[in-house]
Amino acid sequence: MLFEINIERYIYMEELFYTIVISLTPNIGPVNGKRLITYYGSAKAVFEECGKSNGRAQIVKTSIGESLHDKNIIKTAEQELDYISGHGLKAISFLDKDYPERLKRCNDGPLIIFSRGNKIPNMEKVLAIVGTRNATEYGLFMCNRIIPALKETGVGIISGLAYGIDTEAHRVCIQNNIPTFAVLGHGLKIIYPAVNNDLSRKIEDNGAVMTEYISTTNPDRENFPRRNRIIAGLSDAVLVIEAAEKGGALITAEIAIGYNRDVFAIPGRVNDHYSTGCNMLIKRQKAVPVHSAEDIIVNMNWDKALCPITTIQQSLFYDLTDVQKIITDLLEKEGRCDLDKMLLSTQLRFGRLSQELLDLELKGIVKCLPGNIYSLR
Repeated sequence: MLFEINIERYIYMEELFYTIVISLTPNIGPVNGKRLITYYGSAKAVFEECGKSNGRAQIVKTSIGESLHDKNIIKTAEQELDYISGHGLKAISFLDKDYPERLKRCNDGPLIIFSRGNKIPNMEKVLAIVGTRNATEYGLFMCNRIIPALKETGVGIISGLAYGIDTEAHRVCIQNNIPTFAVLGHGLKIIYPAVNNDLSRKIEDNGAVMTEYISTTNPDRENFPRRNRIIAGLSDAVLVIEAAEKGGALITAEIAIGYNRDVFAIPGRVNDHYSTGCNMLIKRQKAVPVHSAEDIIVNMNWDKALCPITTIQQSLFYDLTDVQKIITDLLEKEGRCDLDKMLLSTQLRFGRLSQELLDLELKGIVKCLPGNIYSLR
Protein backbone atom coordinates (compact mmCIF):
# COMPACT_ATOMS: atom_id res chain seq x y z
CA MET A 1 0.00 0.00 0.00
CA LEU A 2 1.32 3.40 -0.96
CA PHE A 3 2.45 5.68 1.81
CA GLU A 4 0.10 8.67 1.88
CA ILE A 5 1.66 12.05 1.18
CA ASN A 6 0.27 15.53 0.94
CA ILE A 7 0.89 16.14 -2.77
CA GLU A 8 -1.62 18.97 -3.28
CA ARG A 9 0.84 21.75 -2.60
CA TYR A 10 3.23 20.14 -5.05
CA ILE A 11 0.65 19.53 -7.76
CA TYR A 12 2.31 21.86 -10.27
CA MET A 13 5.63 20.07 -9.68
CA GLU A 14 4.24 16.60 -9.23
CA GLU A 15 6.48 14.92 -11.77
CA LEU A 16 9.51 16.70 -10.39
CA PHE A 17 8.66 15.47 -6.89
CA TYR A 18 8.61 11.84 -7.99
CA THR A 19 11.78 12.30 -10.04
CA ILE A 20 13.54 13.55 -6.90
CA VAL A 21 12.25 10.52 -5.00
CA ILE A 22 13.71 8.21 -7.66
CA SER A 23 17.01 10.09 -7.65
CA LEU A 24 17.28 9.65 -3.87
CA THR A 25 16.44 5.94 -3.87
CA PRO A 26 19.48 3.72 -3.26
CA ASN A 27 20.64 1.28 -5.96
CA ILE A 28 18.80 2.97 -8.82
CA GLY A 29 21.17 5.65 -10.11
CA PRO A 30 20.78 7.89 -13.17
CA VAL A 31 21.05 5.19 -15.84
CA ASN A 32 18.41 2.87 -14.36
CA GLY A 33 16.33 5.81 -13.18
CA LYS A 34 15.99 7.11 -16.72
CA ARG A 35 15.23 3.61 -18.00
CA LEU A 36 12.47 3.16 -15.42
CA ILE A 37 10.85 6.52 -16.15
CA THR A 38 10.99 5.80 -19.89
CA TYR A 39 9.58 2.30 -19.40
CA TYR A 40 6.67 3.34 -17.17
CA GLY A 41 6.02 6.65 -18.95
CA SER A 42 6.51 9.00 -15.98
CA ALA A 43 8.25 9.25 -12.62
CA LYS A 44 4.88 9.15 -10.89
CA ALA A 45 4.03 5.88 -12.66
CA VAL A 46 7.34 4.37 -11.48
CA PHE A 47 6.46 5.31 -7.91
CA GLU A 48 2.94 3.89 -8.15
CA GLU A 49 3.68 0.74 -10.17
CA CYS A 50 6.72 -0.28 -8.15
CA GLY A 51 4.54 -0.36 -5.06
CA LYS A 52 2.67 -3.31 -6.54
CA SER A 53 3.71 -6.95 -6.36
CA ASN A 54 2.64 -7.98 -9.85
CA GLY A 55 2.50 -6.85 -13.45
CA ARG A 56 5.15 -4.56 -14.87
CA ALA A 57 6.55 -3.89 -11.39
CA GLN A 58 8.23 -7.30 -11.49
CA ILE A 59 11.13 -5.81 -13.50
CA VAL A 60 12.19 -3.96 -10.33
CA LYS A 61 13.70 -5.75 -7.34
CA THR A 62 11.39 -5.85 -4.33
CA SER A 63 13.98 -4.08 -2.18
CA ILE A 64 14.13 -1.14 -4.61
CA GLY A 65 10.35 -0.94 -4.77
CA GLU A 66 10.25 -0.76 -0.99
CA SER A 67 12.98 1.89 -0.89
CA LEU A 68 11.00 4.08 -3.29
CA HIS A 69 8.29 4.34 -0.63
CA ASP A 70 10.61 4.93 2.29
CA LYS A 71 9.11 7.66 4.52
CA ASN A 72 12.46 9.36 5.00
CA ILE A 73 13.08 9.62 1.26
CA ILE A 74 9.61 11.04 0.68
CA LYS A 75 10.10 13.57 3.48
CA THR A 76 13.48 14.61 2.06
CA ALA A 77 11.94 15.08 -1.40
CA GLU A 78 9.20 17.27 0.10
CA GLN A 79 11.80 19.38 1.90
CA GLU A 80 13.79 19.73 -1.30
CA LEU A 81 10.75 21.03 -3.17
CA ASP A 82 10.22 23.56 -0.38
CA TYR A 83 13.83 24.68 -0.69
CA ILE A 84 13.62 24.97 -4.49
CA SER A 85 10.44 27.04 -4.26
CA GLY A 86 11.69 29.25 -1.47
CA HIS A 87 15.08 30.05 -2.99
CA GLY A 88 14.26 30.56 -6.65
CA LEU A 89 16.17 27.52 -7.87
CA LYS A 90 15.64 25.70 -11.14
CA ALA A 91 15.26 21.93 -11.07
CA ILE A 92 15.53 20.54 -14.60
CA SER A 93 14.58 16.93 -15.29
CA PHE A 94 16.24 14.98 -18.10
CA LEU A 95 12.90 15.09 -19.93
CA ASP A 96 12.58 18.89 -19.74
CA LYS A 97 13.26 20.99 -22.82
CA ASP A 98 15.77 23.10 -20.85
CA TYR A 99 17.89 20.10 -19.89
CA PRO A 100 21.34 20.67 -21.45
CA GLU A 101 21.41 19.09 -24.92
CA ARG A 102 24.92 17.68 -24.56
CA LEU A 103 24.02 15.87 -21.33
CA LYS A 104 21.02 14.26 -23.02
CA ARG A 105 23.49 12.34 -25.17
CA CYS A 106 25.32 10.98 -22.11
CA ASN A 107 23.91 7.68 -20.92
CA ASP A 108 24.81 8.43 -17.30
CA GLY A 109 23.70 12.07 -17.31
CA PRO A 110 21.86 13.02 -14.10
CA LEU A 111 18.11 12.63 -13.67
CA ILE A 112 17.90 16.21 -12.42
CA ILE A 113 20.11 19.28 -12.56
CA PHE A 114 19.58 21.83 -9.79
CA SER A 115 20.63 25.28 -10.92
CA ARG A 116 20.87 28.84 -9.64
CA GLY A 117 21.64 31.54 -12.19
CA ASN A 118 20.62 33.24 -15.41
CA LYS A 119 21.68 30.77 -18.11
CA ILE A 120 21.83 27.10 -19.04
CA PRO A 121 24.95 25.93 -20.96
CA ASN A 122 23.09 25.26 -24.20
CA MET A 123 25.09 27.71 -26.32
CA GLU A 124 26.68 26.55 -29.56
CA LYS A 125 30.22 26.32 -28.14
CA VAL A 126 31.12 25.12 -24.64
CA LEU A 127 34.61 24.47 -23.28
CA ALA A 128 35.44 22.87 -19.93
CA ILE A 129 38.58 24.11 -18.19
CA VAL A 130 40.02 21.98 -15.40
CA GLY A 131 43.28 21.69 -13.50
CA THR A 132 45.04 21.33 -10.21
CA ARG A 133 43.94 22.98 -6.97
CA ASN A 134 47.59 23.94 -6.47
CA ALA A 135 47.88 26.24 -9.47
CA THR A 136 51.29 27.71 -10.20
CA GLU A 137 52.03 31.10 -11.72
CA TYR A 138 52.37 29.33 -15.07
CA GLY A 139 48.87 27.86 -14.82
CA LEU A 140 47.33 31.16 -13.79
CA PHE A 141 49.19 32.90 -16.62
CA MET A 142 47.83 30.41 -19.19
CA CYS A 143 44.26 30.94 -17.90
CA ASN A 144 44.65 34.67 -18.45
CA ARG A 145 46.30 34.15 -21.83
CA ILE A 146 43.78 31.72 -23.34
CA ILE A 147 40.33 32.53 -21.93
CA PRO A 148 40.02 36.22 -23.00
CA ALA A 149 41.15 35.29 -26.52
CA LEU A 150 38.22 32.85 -26.80
CA LYS A 151 35.58 35.52 -26.14
CA GLU A 152 34.92 36.36 -29.80
CA THR A 153 33.90 32.76 -30.51
CA GLY A 154 30.86 33.11 -28.22
CA VAL A 155 32.05 30.22 -26.04
CA GLY A 156 30.75 29.34 -22.58
CA ILE A 157 33.21 28.02 -19.99
CA ILE A 158 32.49 25.13 -17.58
CA SER A 159 34.55 24.44 -14.47
CA GLY A 160 34.18 23.14 -10.92
CA LEU A 161 34.63 26.15 -8.58
CA ALA A 162 37.50 24.38 -6.80
CA TYR A 163 40.65 26.10 -5.59
CA GLY A 164 43.32 26.84 -8.16
CA ILE A 165 42.70 26.56 -11.90
CA ASP A 166 38.89 26.27 -11.58
CA THR A 167 38.63 29.44 -9.52
CA GLU A 168 40.93 31.35 -11.86
CA ALA A 169 39.00 30.18 -14.95
CA HIS A 170 35.70 31.44 -13.49
CA ARG A 171 37.30 34.70 -12.35
CA VAL A 172 38.82 35.45 -15.77
CA CYS A 173 35.48 34.70 -17.46
CA ILE A 174 33.67 37.16 -15.21
CA GLN A 175 36.37 39.77 -15.74
CA ASN A 176 35.90 39.40 -19.52
CA ASN A 177 32.10 39.00 -19.51
CA ILE A 178 32.24 35.41 -20.78
CA PRO A 179 29.39 33.10 -19.66
CA THR A 180 30.69 30.63 -17.09
CA PHE A 181 29.10 27.69 -15.29
CA ALA A 182 30.23 25.99 -12.08
CA VAL A 183 29.37 22.33 -11.47
CA LEU A 184 29.42 21.49 -7.77
CA GLY A 185 30.07 18.25 -5.89
CA HIS A 186 27.48 19.14 -3.22
CA GLY A 187 24.10 20.83 -2.77
CA LEU A 188 23.27 24.48 -3.41
CA LYS A 189 22.73 25.30 0.26
CA ILE A 190 26.45 25.89 0.70
CA ILE A 191 29.41 26.88 -1.42
CA TYR A 192 32.67 24.96 -1.10
CA PRO A 193 35.24 26.31 -0.68
CA ALA A 194 33.53 29.04 1.35
CA VAL A 195 36.04 31.62 0.14
CA ASN A 196 34.32 31.39 -3.27
CA ASN A 197 30.93 32.59 -1.99
CA ASP A 198 31.27 35.99 -3.65
CA LEU A 199 32.60 34.41 -6.82
CA SER A 200 29.62 32.04 -6.99
CA ARG A 201 27.19 34.98 -6.92
CA LYS A 202 29.04 36.60 -9.80
CA ILE A 203 28.91 33.31 -11.68
CA GLU A 204 25.12 33.24 -11.21
CA ASP A 205 24.88 36.70 -12.82
CA ASN A 206 27.03 35.56 -15.73
CA GLY A 207 25.90 31.94 -16.07
CA ALA A 208 24.88 29.44 -13.39
CA VAL A 209 25.95 27.31 -10.44
CA MET A 210 24.77 23.73 -11.05
CA THR A 211 24.66 20.35 -9.32
CA GLU A 212 22.93 16.98 -9.40
CA TYR A 213 22.84 16.84 -5.58
CA ILE A 214 19.94 17.97 -3.42
CA SER A 215 20.49 21.13 -1.37
CA THR A 216 21.52 19.43 1.89
CA THR A 217 24.30 17.30 0.34
CA ASN A 218 27.70 17.95 1.91
CA PRO A 219 30.94 18.30 -0.12
CA ASP A 220 31.99 14.72 0.57
CA ARG A 221 35.14 13.52 -1.13
CA GLU A 222 33.43 10.82 -3.20
CA ASN A 223 31.06 13.33 -4.82
CA PHE A 224 33.71 15.16 -6.82
CA PRO A 225 34.86 12.40 -9.21
CA ARG A 226 31.17 11.78 -9.91
CA ARG A 227 30.48 15.44 -10.70
CA ASN A 228 33.39 15.42 -13.17
CA ARG A 229 31.29 13.46 -15.66
CA ILE A 230 28.86 16.40 -15.75
CA ILE A 231 31.67 18.86 -16.45
CA ALA A 232 32.81 16.65 -19.34
CA GLY A 233 29.27 15.94 -20.55
CA LEU A 234 28.26 19.60 -20.69
CA SER A 235 31.19 20.51 -22.94
CA ASP A 236 32.34 20.13 -26.53
CA ALA A 237 35.94 19.89 -25.37
CA VAL A 238 38.00 19.83 -22.18
CA LEU A 239 41.16 21.89 -21.64
CA VAL A 240 43.51 20.66 -18.91
CA ILE A 241 45.68 23.60 -17.89
CA GLU A 242 47.75 22.04 -15.10
CA ALA A 243 47.55 18.57 -13.56
CA ALA A 244 49.68 16.21 -11.56
CA GLU A 245 49.99 12.55 -12.51
CA LYS A 246 46.73 11.75 -10.70
CA GLY A 247 43.69 13.81 -9.80
CA GLY A 248 40.28 15.09 -10.77
CA ALA A 249 41.44 16.92 -13.90
CA LEU A 250 42.72 13.69 -15.45
CA ILE A 251 39.52 11.88 -14.44
CA THR A 252 37.54 14.56 -16.29
CA ALA A 253 39.79 14.20 -19.35
CA GLU A 254 39.33 10.40 -19.43
CA ILE A 255 35.56 10.76 -19.10
CA ALA A 256 35.56 13.32 -21.90
CA ILE A 257 37.41 10.88 -24.16
CA GLY A 258 34.74 8.28 -23.36
CA TYR A 259 32.08 10.79 -24.38
CA ASN A 260 33.91 11.47 -27.68
CA ARG A 261 34.80 14.99 -26.61
CA ASP A 262 38.01 16.70 -27.71
CA VAL A 263 40.72 17.01 -25.06
CA PHE A 264 43.42 19.69 -25.00
CA ALA A 265 46.32 20.10 -22.60
CA ILE A 266 48.90 22.78 -21.84
CA PRO A 267 52.40 21.27 -22.11
CA GLY A 268 54.95 22.06 -19.42
CA ARG A 269 58.52 21.29 -18.44
CA VAL A 270 59.22 17.62 -17.81
CA ASN A 271 60.33 18.25 -14.22
CA ASP A 272 57.30 20.37 -13.26
CA HIS A 273 55.09 18.31 -10.93
CA TYR A 274 51.86 20.02 -12.01
CA SER A 275 52.60 19.56 -15.72
CA THR A 276 53.11 15.79 -15.40
CA GLY A 277 49.45 14.97 -16.12
CA CYS A 278 49.23 17.30 -19.11
CA ASN A 279 52.48 16.00 -20.62
CA MET A 280 51.27 12.42 -20.11
CA LEU A 281 47.97 13.10 -21.93
CA ILE A 282 49.87 14.61 -24.84
CA LYS A 283 52.49 11.82 -24.91
CA ARG A 284 49.77 9.16 -25.03
CA GLN A 285 47.97 11.07 -27.81
CA LYS A 286 44.91 11.56 -25.66
CA ALA A 287 45.14 15.35 -25.85
CA VAL A 288 46.15 17.98 -28.38
CA PRO A 289 48.89 20.31 -27.08
CA VAL A 290 47.77 23.92 -26.74
CA HIS A 291 49.96 27.02 -26.65
CA SER A 292 47.27 29.63 -27.37
CA ALA A 293 43.53 30.09 -27.84
CA GLU A 294 44.04 29.85 -31.59
CA ASP A 295 45.06 26.19 -31.23
CA ILE A 296 41.65 25.43 -29.71
CA ILE A 297 39.75 27.59 -32.19
CA VAL A 298 41.40 25.96 -35.20
CA ASN A 299 41.06 22.40 -33.91
CA MET A 300 37.39 22.94 -32.99
CA ASN A 301 36.67 24.80 -36.24
CA TRP A 302 35.09 27.58 -34.17
CA ASP A 303 36.20 30.37 -36.45
CA LYS A 304 36.47 29.56 -40.12
CA ALA A 305 38.36 32.82 -40.68
CA LEU A 306 41.22 31.18 -38.74
CA CYS A 307 40.86 27.91 -40.63
CA PRO A 308 41.87 28.53 -44.28
CA ILE A 309 40.55 25.25 -45.60
CA THR A 310 38.43 26.11 -48.60
CA THR A 311 41.01 27.05 -51.24
CA ILE A 312 43.27 24.06 -50.62
CA GLN A 313 40.41 21.60 -50.28
CA GLN A 314 38.48 22.68 -53.33
CA SER A 315 41.59 22.32 -55.48
CA LEU A 316 41.90 18.71 -54.26
CA PHE A 317 38.22 17.78 -54.36
CA TYR A 318 38.28 17.02 -58.11
CA ASP A 319 40.47 13.98 -57.37
CA LEU A 320 38.05 12.41 -54.88
CA THR A 321 36.16 9.17 -55.38
CA ASP A 322 32.37 9.18 -55.05
CA VAL A 323 32.65 7.64 -51.58
CA GLN A 324 35.21 10.23 -50.48
CA LYS A 325 32.95 13.00 -51.76
CA ILE A 326 30.15 11.64 -49.54
CA ILE A 327 32.51 11.77 -46.55
CA THR A 328 33.77 15.31 -47.24
CA ASP A 329 30.22 16.57 -47.86
CA LEU A 330 29.22 15.17 -44.46
CA LEU A 331 32.19 16.81 -42.72
CA GLU A 332 31.54 20.11 -44.50
CA LYS A 333 27.96 20.02 -43.24
CA GLU A 334 28.68 18.83 -39.68
CA GLY A 335 32.00 20.57 -39.04
CA ARG A 336 33.17 17.65 -36.90
CA CYS A 337 31.86 14.09 -36.82
CA ASP A 338 32.73 11.03 -34.76
CA LEU A 339 33.30 7.64 -36.33
CA ASP A 340 30.00 6.14 -35.13
CA LYS A 341 27.97 8.95 -36.67
CA MET A 342 29.93 8.69 -39.93
CA LEU A 343 29.25 4.95 -40.13
CA LEU A 344 25.55 5.60 -39.60
CA SER A 345 25.35 8.51 -42.07
CA THR A 346 27.42 6.98 -44.88
CA GLN A 347 26.21 3.37 -44.44
CA LEU A 348 29.77 2.19 -45.12
CA ARG A 349 31.41 -0.80 -43.50
CA PHE A 350 33.97 0.03 -40.82
CA GLY A 351 36.93 -1.23 -42.84
CA ARG A 352 35.96 0.70 -45.96
CA LEU A 353 35.30 3.92 -44.06
CA SER A 354 38.64 3.65 -42.22
CA GLN A 355 40.48 3.11 -45.52
CA GLU A 356 38.84 6.13 -47.16
CA LEU A 357 39.50 8.35 -44.13
CA LEU A 358 43.17 7.36 -44.13
CA ASP A 359 43.43 8.22 -47.83
CA LEU A 360 41.79 11.61 -47.17
CA GLU A 361 44.23 12.24 -44.32
CA LEU A 362 47.19 11.47 -46.60
CA LYS A 363 45.79 13.90 -49.17
CA GLY A 364 45.69 16.60 -46.49
CA ILE A 365 41.92 17.03 -46.67
CA VAL A 366 40.80 15.42 -43.41
CA LYS A 367 42.34 15.39 -39.94
CA CYS A 368 41.70 13.00 -37.06
CA LEU A 369 41.11 14.54 -33.63
CA PRO A 370 41.19 12.77 -30.23
CA GLY A 371 38.22 10.44 -29.63
CA ASN A 372 37.96 9.25 -33.28
CA ILE A 373 36.49 12.57 -34.35
CA TYR A 374 37.17 13.82 -37.88
CA SER A 375 37.00 17.24 -39.50
CA LEU A 376 38.12 18.93 -42.69
CA ARG A 377 41.66 20.25 -42.38
